[in-house]
Amino acid sequence: MSGPVLLTGAAGYIGTLLRGGLPERGHALRCLDVVPVTDTRPGEEHLVADATDLAAVTDAAQGASALVHMAGIATESSWAAISHANIEGTYVALEAARRAGVPRVVLASSNHATGMSPRVANAQTDAQPRPDTFYGVSKVAMEALGSLYVDRYGLDVVCLRIGSALPEPRAPRHLSTWLSPDDTVALVDAALTAPSPGFAVVWGVSANTRAWWDLTSARALGYQPTDDAEMYAEAITSALGEPTPGTVEHDRLGGEYAGPDFSIDAVAARAQQADPS
Repeated sequence: MSGPVLLTGAAGYIGTLLRGGLPERGHALRCLDVVPVTDTRPGEEHLVADATDLAAVTDAAQGASALVHMAGIATESSWAAISHANIEGTYVALEAARRAGVPRVVLASSNHATGMSPRVANAQTDAQPRPDTFYGVSKVAMEALGSLYVDRYGLDVVCLRIGSALPEPRAPRHLSTWLSPDDTVALVDAALTAPSPGFAVVWGVSANTRAWWDLTSARALGYQPTDDAEMYAEAITSALGEPTPGTVEHDRLGGEYAGPDFSIDAVAARAQQADPS
């Protein structure tokens, strides 16, 4: 099937990376977000719509070759907000693809679907889900919905358990979980171009020396990460030290998200520290 890739959440951080990198890999883009994209680029299509509006997303998906679903809340929030934006939004993406005849959907899942799991080397994607937050629960639901749409309707669905998608690592945990900008684009490109993936769940991290997660399933799609957070290790550990054994930051895959005091208030406090304005 020919046609553009429908990208939801196109104005967000990852959406912006994909708008820059996917066209260089041969993908035409149809961009959708609840807010206008201000830095428009030649050849892009643009739609302003809510990613939880089934009729609007179904209309936007007409003639698309694939749907990349990046819209949603990207951290912890209230159950009402998470369930609407992330769980309802996933259903809408998949159902819109089904109704519009779009054969492939790429979903932005998260490592927080397993955040309560103990930290181990080479963690696999087929381990029991152990979400660490309402946000993590929404990603477990996302993967379950993706599996349903593969088995019931024959779509190809690739779920990307994204680690720490940042311009560069900022904390000791990120030395294991970082997903660089270039590798973000490479991962989504692999999910779009792999022949007949069926239902796939893959870790979304760079080739980090300290990585916890096994990239075998991602590499099977054709993903070849090139970046390694180790280049930042000396500066980060000198400034912040190493995580302490016996703490959630050290012992759990979800890091601080797995702590008993992590909540919406913690997210708000962290945002205030980052941007006191």
